[in-house]
Amino acid sequence: MSKKRKITLAVWLVLLLLWEVVTRLHLVSGILFPAPEEVLRTFVAIWQHGYNGIPFWQHLGITLWRLFSAILLAIVTAVPLGLASGMSTTVNGLVDSLVQFYRPIPPLAYYTLLILWFGIGESSKIILLYLAAFAPIYLAGVEGVHNLNQDYQLSARSLGASKGQIFRWVIFPGALPSLFTGIRTAVGVSFSTLVAAEMVASTSGIGWMVIDASKYLKSSVMFLGILLLGGLGLLLDWLLQRLERRLIFWKGQL
Repeated sequence: MSKKRKITLAVWLVLLLLWEVVTRLHLVSGILFPAPEEVLRTFVAIWQHGYNGIPFWQHLGITLWRLFSAILLAIVTAVPLGLASGMSTTVNGLVDSLVQFYRPIPPLAYYTLLILWFGIGESSKIILLYLAAFAPIYLAGVEGVHNLNQDYQLSARSLGASKGQIFRWVIFPGALPSLFTGIRTAVGVSFSTLVAAEMVASTSGIGWMVIDASKYLKSSVMFLGILLLGGLGLLLDWLLQRLERRLIFWKGQL
């Protein structure tokens, strides 16, 4: 086990120990801050019997479907648009200001508009997550092109490479490390928006479980939902890092 992993494991063990000590000593009310074993019992109960009559896997599945649908749509649209914006001042002038305008707006501020326009079904939820994921990926594409050493493009052009070949063999590979960073950021932002997406007119999903439990002071369910979302976020980020190391072996060498 590497030194980094040992430190990471030690940090989580210390946090778990502190959590146990605080609850054992009743420093905080159990209603507000449930013990680890209470959260574990809640997880077992939901795993076996579901929540609100809906199986656990259905809650998890709908959350992942909403998340992956939005992120996939964001990748398909934001990657080419970000690269084009980085390469072309015309495209940048058309698109960049619009992205920069909506990017700092809190998702809940325009979620109400999305509900008015697209209804309370899945469309408004996926579009909300899509917009949250789009901006980081787009900006990563723009920065990936701008940060690329221009000498590589000039060298390829001097050797007779066409614009298509330069894009395929120089610009796109050079921007991939930045794009992967943008995708990782987009996943994190989408997770933080997920609860907002599931809080309106939903009856399933991990984020909805947290919102529903808060209405009835079911703190153990709230903690469980938060831990599940955090754990899923860590898992996806770890998978993206592994994929990045495997596919982009030239990272840091440009």
